Amino acid sequence: MKQFPDSPHAPAETRGWPPISVIMPVLNEERHLREAVDMVLAQHYPGEIEVVLAVGPSHDRTQEVADAIAAADRRVTVVPNPTGRTPNALNAAIAASRNGIVARVDGHAMLPPDYLRIAVETLAETGADNVGGVMAAEGVSPFEQAVACAMTSKIGVGAAAFHVGGTAGPADTVYLGVFRRAALDRVGGYDEHFQRAQDWEMNHRIRQSGGLVWFQPRMRVSYRPRPNVRALAKQYFHYGRWRRVVARTHEGTINLRYLAPPAAVLAMILGLVVSPFLPLALIVPGGYAVAIVAGSALTGSHLPLPARLRLPLVYATMHCSWGWGFLTSPRKLARPPGS
Repeated sequence: MKQFPDSPHAPAETRGWPPISVIMPVLNEERHLREAVDMVLAQHYPGEIEVVLAVGPSHDRTQEVADAIAAADRRVTVVPNPTGRTPNALNAAIAASRNGIVARVDGHAMLPPDYLRIAVETLAETGADNVGGVMAAEGVSPFEQAVACAMTSKIGVGAAAFHVGGTAGPADTVYLGVFRRAALDRVGGYDEHFQRAQDWEMNHRIRQSGGLVWFQPRMRVSYRPRPNVRALAKQYFHYGRWRRVVARTHEGTINLRYLAPPAAVLAMILGLVVSPFLPLALIVPGGYAVAIVAGSALTGSHLPLPARLRLPLVYATMHCSWGWGFLTSPRKLARPPGS
């Protein structure tokens, strides 16, 4: 592995392995926070690790859990995030961190033990400014299992490597991310205007500034999907809404893959509206329904029957919610000029 600059006071066994700051935006994570932090601190990484928790105004005991973790381990620091918004939390945690490598981890993410080691090796080998891997959705209930299947299939989320996997190489964006602090400083951190899609938006700015974003499939992070239709629809509605804001802010960042869900939603609405006068128009929503059922049979054959039965509903919820969010995204959400 290529060497990073060392502190002359570092123990011999850690030299060549830079200290890492792990930043975690935390809100309503009482159930998962302790396990997530334990997985970070138990990393098989030879260098030093610090964890900075940016805690928002939660409705559960998240603040108490975070404070107890910090009191028990000097490697953990807690900082406030009064807004409760993710980009604000990330910037607050970055400001409170000390090290030249900054790893973003969510409060419910479950890191494999070699995650940080692989990240640092990849940063050194590629010269990238940000490296990240696969968002490995794993469900427990039948509905969660169906969502996990959809989130790792091209029918559900397109061909994005951080969802469906692929070979290592340059990427538009990656899941979470392990950054060089110099890159974060260069682009000014996360844009706090973006309530969603802030990762995609910042990775775009890193690439526009001449930096490299690298996908590393060996970095797999377990992710718990939403547990019901309502939560899933809300998640994907906001994904679509804020992806439209990114498109308005950065011209040329939308391609046909992103336009497919809103186009499908428009076509189905039009088909239903005109069907009383032109019954053949029902071919559009009917064709979509047939395609989703067929796609579910193809991609969900490995699932238990209860999850398989839910898969068409999951696909339709993801597509329609994302598409409707994109179509109805108000212009007032656009980033104010000069801000």
